[in-house]
Amino acid sequence: MTPAEISRFIPISDLSRQAQAQALNMARGMQLVPGQVAFNKGDKDIYTCYLLSGEVVLDAGDGSPPQRLRADDKAACHPFSRLKPRAHSCKAVDHGQLLIFTDDDLDDLLARDQATAYEITEFEGDDPQWMFQLLSNPAFSKIPPGNLHLLFGRFEAMPVAAGQVVVRQGEPGDYYYLIRNGSAQVTRTTEDGKEVPLANLQAGQGFGEEALISGDPRNATVTMRQAGELMRLPAADFDTLLRTPLVKHINLAQGAELIKRGAQLIDVRLESEYQTGSLKGSINLPLYLLRLKATSLDRQRTHILLCQSGRRSSAAAFLLSQRGFDVRVLAGGLDALGAGKAG
Repeated sequence: MTPAEISRFIPISDLSRQAQAQALNMARGMQLVPGQVAFNKGDKDIYTCYLLSGEVVLDAGDGSPPQRLRADDKAACHPFSRLKPRAHSCKAVDHGQLLIFTDDDLDDLLARDQATAYEITEFEGDDPQWMFQLLSNPAFSKIPPGNLHLLFGRFEAMPVAAGQVVVRQGEPGDYYYLIRNGSAQVTRTTEDGKEVPLANLQAGQGFGEEALISGDPRNATVTMRQAGELMRLPAADFDTLLRTPLVKHINLAQGAELIKRGAQLIDVRLESEYQTGSLKGSINLPLYLLRLKATSLDRQRTHILLCQSGRRSSAAAFLLSQRGFDVRVLAGGLDALGAGKAG
């Protein structure tokens, strides 16, 4: 199925082209065989269903004649028996296929696309593709709507050349950067002078947040691989409009409760610090390796981040939030817990 084909369904038809392409990636198909029950009356499932092909019977179970629905019927443009609990049972008449979304995924996509349309209208003349790309970032979807308008107004355009060093390891942080066009490489110089590549960044990805959140010097160098354009946000605006809404702090008791539910505890300090003691059950993933190792983390779990004071774990939380992870920061870090808590 293509975005053009999926656009016949309502309300997907009202989404932008970019959002329809995302909808296609979210959807899954379900094959039907004659007599198969797709769902029953009274079900409280979490799915929105469309009929792609074939024919089904919808039975209200109240003695009224069952409704027959074919994929080429005009009514098939709408999701069927959408309200929960389900008002009908659905049984396949012949071989066919359903197109299925989770309710939350579809509703979230609709909300983000409409918010994007509003912002693009307000900032007429800007690049709609870049703005949609920005607001499609999982981190930016969590920003309060009132912050979005201010956010776009505070970004500054910055042309860059291939080979240009944008941030240098050891220097103080002053801006947060987003790549609008071009690509960049993140590297870190070790104590013995070896340059270690950490990540390659593409359009839509950001960098520079670690130093702004932790207050420490830049922990890596970012060099442009291709010429392009960056959008930069001054440190004060970054803190107010981005960091504060995204970084969620919890105390030890709240963390313990989340761990009981399956959350993972991650210590983002250096290996040498971790070896001297940490919280029981934690794993070590140093902040400087986070871009490189983030893909190894389970996206289905909540991750609780800790460090010595809470500064580095706040930076780690921002990085992981941008990648769609559900994260919390242990407020105050190990310093707030006392030496007796580590082991």
